[in-house]
Amino acid sequence: MKPVLGSIVVLSGLLAAGPVSMRAAAPQATTTATDHTLDERIETRIHASTLKKYDIDVKVNNGVAMLTGTVSTEAERRKAGQLATVPGVARVDNQLVVKPDTKGTAGTVQNKTDKAAEKTKEGVNKAVDKTKEGGEKAWEKTKEGAGAVADKTKEGLSKTGEVITDGWILSRVKMKFVGEDVLKGSDIDVDVKDHVVTLSGTVPSAAARARAIEQAKEVEGVHQVMDRLTIGPKKH
Repeated sequence: MKPVLGSIVVLSGLLAAGPVSMRAAAPQATTTATDHTLDERIETRIHASTLKKYDIDVKVNNGVAMLTGTVSTEAERRKAGQLATVPGVARVDNQLVVKPDTKGTAGTVQNKTDKAAEKTKEGVNKAVDKTKEGGEKAWEKTKEGAGAVADKTKEGLSKTGEVITDGWILSRVKMKFVGEDVLKGSDIDVDVKDHVVTLSGTVPSAAARARAIEQAKEVEGVHQVMDRLTIGPKKH
């Protein structure tokens, strides 16, 4: 009978161990469910705020909320951390990276300057003609023989520190024509693309035509002047 009693003792031990294991697994499942709930709650708060435009990733593990992604300002980074601080979150691991928005004032000026410099460089490269000997570069001359086409600016800025764009050149060329006696009675259209000025329309004389071309070339940032002017009376 002793073996039988021994078997009963072992069986009882196994039955007692089963419920204990099941109860031990319960806290882990509860923690996972809680983390998932906190994750959804934080994402909802972020999507309902001004930070919804950013791609902010939220992960909650054992009550620790980790934030990853990018925002434009330090204030927005702090705000994300505040939104992630909800009941049940033990700590916020804020790993958001601040990348300043290029739409800011300083960023806009720098961005335009870089673009203007890039266009200037491209224009100069287009004006360079490689000789057959390979290695020597010559500046492309305009059909009026005005000389070499060179960059009149430094890194896309005018002498007054303004960013030289096509629009800036357009307004300066038109200002050059104002008050010119020889251009009275003219009907000149000005178009600027990639720092190349195109003049079209009518002028009263050959002298007026030459003067208009000359004035356009004197504007900072102009790489080339395309002459499509005709001599004749002003069109009404």
